[in-house]
Amino acid sequence: MSSLTSLTLKAALDGLADKSFSSVEITQAHIEAVEAARALNAYVLETPEKALEMAKASDARRAAGNAGPLDGAPLGIKDLFCTEGVRTTAASKIIGEFVPTYESTITANLWRDGAVMLGKLNLDQFAMGSSNETSCFGPVVNPWRANGGNAKLTPGGSSGGSASAVAAELCLGATATDTGGSIRQPAAFTGTVGIKPTYGRCSRWGVVAFASSLDQAGPMTRSVEDAAILLTSMAGHDPKDSTSLPVETPDFASFVGKSVKGLRIGVPKEYRVDNMPAEIDALWEQGIAWLKDAGCEIVEVSLPHTKYALPAYYIVAPAEASSNLARYDGMRYGLRVEGSNLTDTYEKSRAAGFGDEVKRRIMIGTYVLSAGYYDAYYLKALKVRRRIADDFDQAFEKVDALLTPTAPSAAFALGERSDDPVAMYLNDIFTVTVNLAGLPGMSVPAGLDGSGLPLGLQLIGRALDEGTLFSLGAAVEKAANLRAKPQKWW
Repeated sequence: MSSLTSLTLKAALDGLADKSFSSVEITQAHIEAVEAARALNAYVLETPEKALEMAKASDARRAAGNAGPLDGAPLGIKDLFCTEGVRTTAASKIIGEFVPTYESTITANLWRDGAVMLGKLNLDQFAMGSSNETSCFGPVVNPWRANGGNAKLTPGGSSGGSASAVAAELCLGATATDTGGSIRQPAAFTGTVGIKPTYGRCSRWGVVAFASSLDQAGPMTRSVEDAAILLTSMAGHDPKDSTSLPVETPDFASFVGKSVKGLRIGVPKEYRVDNMPAEIDALWEQGIAWLKDAGCEIVEVSLPHTKYALPAYYIVAPAEASSNLARYDGMRYGLRVEGSNLTDTYEKSRAAGFGDEVKRRIMIGTYVLSAGYYDAYYLKALKVRRRIADDFDQAFEKVDALLTPTAPSAAFALGERSDDPVAMYLNDIFTVTVNLAGLPGMSVPAGLDGSGLPLGLQLIGRALDEGTLFSLGAAVEKAANLRAKPQKWW
């Protein structure tokens, strides 16, 4: 493995700036790393020619003194972001070989700032899943393995390709999306940093929709500072997205390293769930101790409606998915299976094109939106969602941020929970509340379990206060001083 692939994004940008190496050199090193790591199944489409073309253009800009903030940095793009002239599938057969004629706002922002695209990253189909096992391209494999074991582990989902690629040094950073924990949980499972920004901070235009009131894009990286650098480029108001917030994007990297002394950190008592592994609880206590040492004040807070979060989420998200995915009908693009009449064609195309988990969620969503059940389920879930947001509002009157575990376990083996959808849904127990309330949440790698697998701590902030999360995340990262990396076996 080239030493160029093991650099952080910040170190790579510094090296490019002082001409220690060129964008073509670091891009070529990553292309070779990606080719050597196909056993991980992190990329569903490699674009080496396009990457080298972009790298050459970057080197020319830098030579002319016109380098952008990300100029020359090779990144991976989750295959939920439409990329002009490059196949975009959402890891579903129903979209087929769709090649967009337009660029998502977020990827356009990255190319504007000089980034290089290595390829498209695997994910759970339509971002529905917590283990990256629902992809039509097959599961992604976590580069980490348990001590003394060789079982293939999940990298988490839905952004499993992004998480695996960042952890295995197959890109300097990656785009990802989070609807109920799909950035933060994979980050925890792979020892990487992931932030779901405030809803509306990043444009959803050109991102294949799952649940429109919950979906939010964010970065996955190997350090808190790298996540800050990437988010600064990704974020920004977009008039093409009606939910995009018309606010200025701060320089998030300027918050990294700021003192956190005097900040009040809330610890929600409802997150101490039954049967939580002792290692997760111990890590949480360790995180509290680290922030105390950094000068923070720890305050116990209550979020009483937390226990209703998962049921509410698994009504709201499938309802929106059912509506969003109605457009995939075999008519205009993607998979088409001819039937005896129009309705038969619709049914056969959707039956063949969608995977089991996507069908499950469409059926749940259609049920809760149907006559006679809309009031009983969907409207009630929206009321619960409001109560959950109110809980956070009251907590943030007393504290500046919250600290919780990111996930209830370390990475588990592929296939271990795929037969039990409810057990799979419980992976999101600590993360879905943040999406329901539209708040920013960040997972920071904080330790290893007894098997040597990474564990993460989650920081939750006020709306549009990602800056405080970057300051606190950097403090946790510094205290944890986690140097462990996955041992290369692929």
